[in-house]
Amino acid sequence: MPDWKQILDELQAAGSTYDVVRRKYLANLHNLTGRNVIIYYSGWLQKRDVEGTEVNDADKNGFMNAIHKLDRSKGLDLLLHTPGGDTAATESLVDYLRSMFGVNIRAIVPQLAMSAGTMIACACKEIIMGKQSSLGPIDPRYGGLAAHGVIEEFERARGEIKAGTSNVYLWQPIIAKYTPTLIGECQKIIKWSEEMATEWLVSGMFKDEPNKDEKAAKVFEELGSHALTKSHARHLSYDRCKEIGLKVTPLEEDDELQDAVLSVHHACIHTLSGTPAFKLIENHNGAAFIQLVQQVVVRK
Repeated sequence: MPDWKQILDELQAAGSTYDVVRRKYLANLHNLTGRNVIIYYSGWLQKRDVEGTEVNDADKNGFMNAIHKLDRSKGLDLLLHTPGGDTAATESLVDYLRSMFGVNIRAIVPQLAMSAGTMIACACKEIIMGKQSSLGPIDPRYGGLAAHGVIEEFERARGEIKAGTSNVYLWQPIIAKYTPTLIGECQKIIKWSEEMATEWLVSGMFKDEPNKDEKAAKVFEELGSHALTKSHARHLSYDRCKEIGLKVTPLEEDDELQDAVLSVHHACIHTLSGTPAFKLIENHNGAAFIQLVQQVVVRK
C-alpha cells in the first residue's frame, strides 16, 4: 500500500484536469506521427501584462527537461505559439535544438509564431501551417524599437537637414532623443539577424537545394525588411509564406494530423486561459516545464 507521500507524489505527477487532457492529446499526436513532440506555448494573449511570456533564456531549462530521455533519432515536431522575444535567447535555443536533433525538426504552427518564433520556424526543415496560422516579420528590434525603422528615420532626417529644408527644426528634438550608440547598435542587430536566419535556412530548410543561398537571401529580404512588411506585427498567412519561398506544408493536407494538432492547440489554449500558467514547454511523455504566475512547476 502506498504511503501518504507516495500518494501525494502521484497526485502531483498526474497534475490538474487541464494537464491530464493536454497530455492525452499530446500522446495521441505522438502516436500518430511516431515522432517526438514538444509544445512551446506562450500565454501572451491571455496574460498580456505578465513578464516572461516572450522567448527568453529561462526557456532553455524547459527544453532540457522536455528533451531528456527522448529517443532523438525519431526527430522532433515542435508546436510553436509565441510572440517572439530576445534574439540572443533565440539563437541559443535553436543551437541547442539542432545539437539534439540536427535538422530533423518540423515546426508546426497551429495559430501564431511571430518575430523570433518565425526565426525558430525558419531553422526547421519544414513548417506546417493551417489556413488560420500566421508567421510574422523578423526585422529585429532594439530596446523595443524597430531597428530598421530607427535607421530609416535617421537617414530621412539626415537627408532633409543636409538639404536645408524647413523640417530641420522638427527633426532636432527627435534626433536629440537618440543615444550616442543607437544607430550603430541597430545596424549590428540587423546584420546579426540576417546572418543567423540565412545560415539556418541554408543549413536546414534549403540544405539540399542547388540554389540554397539565393533562396535564403530572398526569404530574409521578404521577412527581414521593415520597408516591405510595413509593420513588425504583420500576420503572414500560409499562402504568403509559400509565395516568399518558405518550405511550408498545409495542415489541411492530412485530416488526421490536423485533428491531432488542433486538439493539442485547443488543450494548450484552455490551459493558458483557465490556469495561472503563462508558458508551457512539454513533451508527449508528460515531462513539463510550466511557468505560472509567481511560480514554476517542473514535472518529469
